[in-house]
Order: sequence, then C-alpha cells, then structure tokens
Amino acid sequence: MDTLVDKKKLLLEKDHPKLTLKRQCELVGIARSTAYYHPYISPKDILLMNRIDEIFSKYPFYGKRRITAQLQKEGFMVGIKKIRKLMRKMALETIFPKKNTSIPNEHHKIYPYLLKNMKIEKVNQVWSTDITYIKMSKGFVYLIAIIDWYSRYVIAWDISVSLELDFCLKTLKQALRQAKPEIFNSDQGSQFTSEKFTGLLEENEVAISMDGRGRCLDNIFTERLWRTVKYEEVYLKDYQDPLDAYQSLKQYFQFYNNERLHQALDYQTPAQMYLKTFS
Repeated sequence: MDTLVDKKKLLLEKDHPKLTLKRQCELVGIARSTAYYHPYISPKDILLMNRIDEIFSKYPFYGKRRITAQLQKEGFMVGIKKIRKLMRKMALETIFPKKNTSIPNEHHKIYPYLLKNMKIEKVNQVWSTDITYIKMSKGFVYLIAIIDWYSRYVIAWDISVSLELDFCLKTLKQALRQAKPEIFNSDQGSQFTSEKFTGLLEENEVAISMDGRGRCLDNIFTERLWRTVKYEEVYLKDYQDPLDAYQSLKQYFQFYNNERLHQALDYQTPAQMYLKTFS
C-alpha cells in the first residue's frame, strides 16, 4: 500500500508545509505505524475477505460452510479450511461456537452473561463492544466501537491494523473518561478477557458481562451497528489507507451520533437520547 507521503503529503505541503506525518497521526489520534500500514495478504485473499465481509454482513447467521458454499456458487475455487482461516483473520468467527480468533486465553477469567431478559431503561445501564473488519482499496483495518444500548450512542471507537490489546484499551479508557456504565458486555475474545481490560472495568466498579459462546444475539446492538456502518459508510467508500479510513469513519460517526434519526428511538438521534440525561 502507498504510504501517506504519496497522497496526503502533497496536499498538506501546499497549505501546511511543516505538518509532518507524525503530527498528522497525533492530530487524529492513531499510531504512526498505522499510517505506514502495508498489506501482507495477497490481493486474491483480500478479494475473498471483502466478499466474505459482504456475505456475513447480510447474513450474520451464516456459518463457514454456508459462506463457503455461497462463494463456490459465485465461482470462487475455495474450501472450508481457507474460509475458516480468513474469517479467523477477519475476527468474524466471534459469533460461532467453534475455534476462532475470539477464543479466550486459557488463563483469562470468563464472566457470566448478565443481560438475559434484562429491560434496558436508561443510558449508561449497559455498554457493549466488539471488533469488525473494514475493507480498504489495498488492505484492511479493524474497527472497535463501544455503544450505549439504550440510546445506541457510540461512546468511543478506534481503528487498528492488528488485533492487539492496545487499541481496545485505548478505546475503553476514552469511553470511561466520558461516563461509566453499570454493566459492560463483550464477547469472550482474548482482548476483552485480558486482565488489563477487565481490571480497568473492575477498577471503575463496572459489572462485567460476556456473551455465551456462539451467541451473536447476546450482543445484538453492536451487530446492528456494524451492519449500519458497513452499508451506509464502508461499502460506499474506497479508503486508500488507514488515515483515510479513520477520517471518513470519524465523519460518519459524527453523523451517526448527531444527525441520523433512528426509528427505534422514535426518530431521535442517539445524541439526543444519550445527552438529554445530562442536561
């Protein structure tokens, strides 16, 4: 992938000749290594992954076998082992009860699911988080978001070129600087079961809830958010690099929180629902 020097720097030098790439990354809050991201997956695999993402977003109940069958029907010469490998890399297997990226570290504590039959009645009662795959023109990044269940308000989000813990912790810290939920729900992924992540929640006296293995509906509001983001933003764009993706997603989440009317919220915006509690 071309670095930002090839595209962005020419524009920046015209108006801001002293604005370095390091400073650009600092201003938008992403690591410089993210801006210099180079794909390490073949173009053929990227094409497959992008199509898997589209199928999964449309049919989140499809497992590996159905996705493999759909791809074969479309002319892709692939087997289930290949699809399993790519879905693991995409962090899409979190909803399936088989070996996947979200298998918790065996030394990490797993918390029970606390939200069964719970009535969501107020903001900051329940927050949840998840990670999803975001396609680019020549690669991909991962997106994490933390959402308030009652208002659908996105409290915090970030992107990363890897599934390392750091960007998950950074996003959680950003969210906790704004408010504190009674319950925080996630899947059983190693990022969310890590002692650093759960420890931060416990320090803030937040009850921890984790989805049952293979139960995507335990985190339904985040799944709905991903579908909305994909169809209203990601699939309509052609991000050239991680910084381009970050800036475009930043604009979208501003729209999502502050302008997008939700039928389930009686045609109010998430921000109206969330922030009126503090007014």
